[in-house]
This record gives sequence, C-alpha cells and structure tokens, in this order.
Amino acid sequence: MLPNRTGDGTLRGMTLPRIAIAALGGTICMTPSAEGGVMPKLDAADLVAAVPELEQIGSLHAETLFNLPSSALDFGILRHVLDWAGHQVEQGAEGVVITQGTDSLEESAFFLDLYWQHPQPLVLTGAMRNPGMAGADGPANLLAAAIAAASPSAWGRGVLAVLNDTAHAARRVRKSHTLAPDAFRSPNGGPLGTLVEGRWHWFSSAERRAEPLAPAFITPHVALLETCLGDTGELLDGVLAAKFDGLVLSGFGTGHVSPAFAERLGPVCRRMPVVMASRTGAGHTTQATYGALGSEIDLRKRGVWMAADLDARKARLLLWGLLAAGTPPERLGEAWAAWLQGAPSQ
Repeated sequence: MLPNRTGDGTLRGMTLPRIAIAALGGTICMTPSAEGGVMPKLDAADLVAAVPELEQIGSLHAETLFNLPSSALDFGILRHVLDWAGHQVEQGAEGVVITQGTDSLEESAFFLDLYWQHPQPLVLTGAMRNPGMAGADGPANLLAAAIAAASPSAWGRGVLAVLNDTAHAARRVRKSHTLAPDAFRSPNGGPLGTLVEGRWHWFSSAERRAEPLAPAFITPHVALLETCLGDTGELLDGVLAAKFDGLVLSGFGTGHVSPAFAERLGPVCRRMPVVMASRTGAGHTTQATYGALGSEIDLRKRGVWMAADLDARKARLLLWGLLAAGTPPERLGEAWAAWLQGAPSQ
C-alpha cells in the first residue's frame, strides 16, 4: 500500500521529496538481443516509466549514466557515480537511487559507502530476473529503493542495498546465490530493515559510521588471492613481479594459510601492505587465538594485517581507498586499524 498523492503534488500535506535515479545497466535493464541472450538496452526513463507508482513517492530526476553489465564497472566509473550522486544532493535531492547489475553490487555499495559523506540515503538496487522473464523483480526493487531514498528514517544510514523488500548495510551485504530473487544476505548482523505495506521498518537505529575516506587521486593496484588445500603460495611470485601496491588474502577459517604459503609472505609484506580476510563468508578473523605456522599469530608477526569482519572483496576496496588517498606507507597500518575501530563492529 502506497501513500496517497494529493492533487497539488504533495504527500500528506508535504511537498514530495526530490529523488534522483541513475541507471548504470545490468539485468534490470536487459532485453533479448539478436546476437543471443539479453543485453543492457533500457535506459533510466524506461525503468521509471515501468513503475508508475514512483510518481507517488517523489519528484523524480532520472539519468542514464552507463549501460553496462556490472562486471564491466570499475573504479573510474564508480568515482563518476559518486560525484554525480553528491551533486544531486547538493542540488536538493533528498535521496539517490542507483540501478546496476547485481554481480558486483555488493562491492559498488561498499566502495560508495567508503566515500559517501551526506546524511541523505544513497540506495543501490538491481534485479535478478530481466524484464522479459515471468516474475521480473526489477520494478518492485526500484520502487522499494525509491521509498527508502524518500524516507527520512533512512537518513544517516549510509549506502544501502535494497532488493527483495529488504535493506542491507553496504558493509555487510553479500550476493549469496547466482539466480534466486532473494540472493542477497547480510552475514555478521543481518539486514537493516524490511518494507511492509509501502513503509520501511528498521530493525535498529542508524549505526555509527566510520569517517569517509579522503578523496582518491591515484589509482593503485591491489591483488586478491584465495588460498586453498595444498596451496603453497606460488602465485605470490606473480604479485611481486607485477608490482602490485597491495595484497588481500582470502584465507582458511579465521585467517590462515599453509606453512609453505606463510614462508613466502615475508618478502611480500616488506614490499606492500598485506591483509588477511576469511574465505568463509561470515565471522571475524582472529588476532591471537591460533599459534601454528601460517595461523594469525604467526602471520601478524610477519606483518600481515587482519580484516576483522570485512570479507576479502571489501577489504580490498578499503585498502584500495587508503592507498588511493596517498596515505604514506608508514601510516597505512595505523589508518587501516583506525578505520576498523571507527566503523561499527558486527
């Protein structure tokens, strides 16, 4: 059930909030192509026109910024999106919605959240089923995202991912299924809220957020490697040879690698920051529980930093942001720890 819009363009006696919507592409805008399969073709105006209920939510400004599958997004594109969203808020938008593909949505949300400095909500959404499929979820997701963007109760919550009538914090959200409409989950704390009869019901008050990162002025290269059974770390040689600026490892359990892998990490830690996350998908890395060779006590002595509750993909984005801001090498470890301490621990 949506709130009623009066004849003079007001919502319950108030002027409708201005909501900016940007389309980046993805399944939500894909239609069949002559070459086979679906391709991103619909623009922002098409997406808005498919959801007439949006007119009851806010005064809309819609733009198509890109029309790409989300696997094609990169840091340059997301920096442009961030600038666009910030400009919309400065021009009076009370909330911003970004539509994109779901494949990289969890990373886009966290990247934008690292820099988002406005109290107004920035909401990402997409679709698991394209518009030509039975039960296409794009229109419902767009409507739910717009309601969140227009909601004063969403202020101060940072960047949200809204899909399947559920709102997730950018720090926690993960895509957990390749095709299911309820593919998104929030390990380490659960979702933030749910949409019921056109209203958002939040499970808790807005959390304290870490200070936004300083603007990026360089583009570092940060590698991500996942360890596995029998892995002795040969790929670390390639990381050194390719002259990466940082490395994130997705390790066993609470942040472990094999003894042979650990022995190779010394030269890497001397060349670049190395962060250890868990490949499990939920929980924290530990600091001082396990003492075997390749466990966290040993790795920390070698210079490895632990990622706490950040998964490897999000740890990579945080490390990228610290490097991109030009943080001096001698202060990187301090800046890493300060960010983790300044953000809510889940």
